[in-house]
Amino acid sequence: MTSAAAPPRRLAALIVPVCVAGLGVLIVAAYEFGTASHSAHELLGLAALTAAATLAERFPVPISPEGGGVLSLTFVFAVAAIVLYGWAAGALLLLAATAIVQLAQHRPLERIGYNVAVLALVALAAGGLIAPIHGESAGSVVARVVIAATADNVVNVVLISAAMALSTGHRYLPLMRANVRATAMPFAFMASASLMLVVLWQRSPVLSIALVGPLLAISLYQRSTHRALRAMRLALTDPLTGLGNHRHFHERLQRELQTSEEHGTSLTLCFVDIDDFKKVNDRFGHPSGDRVLSQVAGKLRQGGEAFRLGGDEFALLLVDHDEETALAAASSIVERVRAVDLDHIGSVTASAGLATFPVQGHGRDELIRLADSALYWAKEHGKNRVRLYRPDVVELAELKRLAAGPDRAARYRAAASLAKAVDARDTYTGSHSERVAELAARVALRLGLDAEQVELTRLAGSLHDLGKLAIPEEILRKPGELTDSERLVLERHPQIGFRMLDSLGVDPVADIVLHHHERWDGAGYPNGLRGEQIPLGARIIFVADAYDAITSDRVYSPRRSPETGLTELRRCAGSQFDPTIVAAFAEDVELVGAPSIAVAS
Repeated sequence: MTSAAAPPRRLAALIVPVCVAGLGVLIVAAYEFGTASHSAHELLGLAALTAAATLAERFPVPISPEGGGVLSLTFVFAVAAIVLYGWAAGALLLLAATAIVQLAQHRPLERIGYNVAVLALVALAAGGLIAPIHGESAGSVVARVVIAATADNVVNVVLISAAMALSTGHRYLPLMRANVRATAMPFAFMASASLMLVVLWQRSPVLSIALVGPLLAISLYQRSTHRALRAMRLALTDPLTGLGNHRHFHERLQRELQTSEEHGTSLTLCFVDIDDFKKVNDRFGHPSGDRVLSQVAGKLRQGGEAFRLGGDEFALLLVDHDEETALAAASSIVERVRAVDLDHIGSVTASAGLATFPVQGHGRDELIRLADSALYWAKEHGKNRVRLYRPDVVELAELKRLAAGPDRAARYRAAASLAKAVDARDTYTGSHSERVAELAARVALRLGLDAEQVELTRLAGSLHDLGKLAIPEEILRKPGELTDSERLVLERHPQIGFRMLDSLGVDPVADIVLHHHERWDGAGYPNGLRGEQIPLGARIIFVADAYDAITSDRVYSPRRSPETGLTELRRCAGSQFDPTIVAAFAEDVELVGAPSIAVAS
């Protein structure tokens, strides 16, 4: 609640009746206390308790390292006053202590009114519940203190949680449960302090001064602990948004991955990026940009454990979310961001990318890379959307992004992931594309090609069947012979792969993929090139591809021995294959051996 604007209608529907009820209770309390007779001793004792309660209200005890949760030791003196002098005295004590301190702190009037009203209702509830318990025996005293303290805690938590839920938009029951967990132990300790105060006060009010030391020690210790925890939290928190920072994100992700692995549960990593955020800063200035970041952070908190990684980049950990529920949660967040009205700025949109453990990524770094790839794909294809990681789409976008950069190793890693997506749909056992890439690179090296040509050949080998991503799986996995029309569809995969790679800025790779089924005698496809018209890399990959096809288990054919593979290559040298490459290939395999092939289970 703030004094700058009127409370929302729903919040006012809570504040107004509570304040009216609290005012009525205070009027009755003042009348009952004023019409009763009190000794000077009682008035002096109540004044001392009120002074102590006011001091306690001025210096509350923090209970949350975030700085948002405090408890006042006023509770100790209020419970003691209700037990010793009745509910009316307790209500007036709470009115005086709370109003004096909060008015001096210039708190909003509606907040002061609501807090005072809640405390008046607390006193009435506590007094009403302990009224039937009479006597000064130890059991009676303990019962009155415990019941009064419990009533104080329950009424306080129920009404304060309601106000917090309405003002923040959080759900009431989870918020109330969180507040109960946070305050139960401190309230229990303070209830025991109230019991000690009542017992000592009944023997001699002067003896109650002995409680000052323990209460002061509790307050100082809690403040010291709070400062230490707050310092630790600040080291892991983004100061602008209050979300976890980059360091905290990596620590939490690693911990949650370990937990998910141990319990066999799923974990989805969601990256969120504000669309065109630079335009907001350029047009409206950085203070407006910071407002946007804070507003978006507030929406992210409602979706899961959120972090700001830097700039306009955020992350969420969706624990125990499979792909379907994670997609729904991320879509809800993107919708909430789009619905935010930022005054003169208008609305902003966000894009999100998801990757789920263990469906896609396994290690921390792999999961981060896959979620980042999915986010990149979402932003490249229209923004304001959510995309789950799909290797047959996202890895190509990742490869496109990396192609323009200097990081060749990263490009090869993306190509390897994309090749795995191809192999997963094809009929080979194990990593066919990886084996072809290795064989092709070895032959290129044996033929004396330079290092750059060797690596281009390796990359083309890993991507030679990329076009099969567009071929129906029933054709790829058909156990019998293909029909003529099915064969024509399958033979389109080199052109499809070429078109997918053509925009990457690595023309030799696209050309090699396009021509890797051309035959030495000109009877191949798609262009019927012959001899040295065929790019050298394509001729190398054709041989490596054929050898691995012969020596691998497939849906329609068991694998044959390496010797049989080499015999078949030599038989077709000069017609299907380049004889020079077959000779170099055979020499390499006979000297080094073929890449290991996974055996079907």
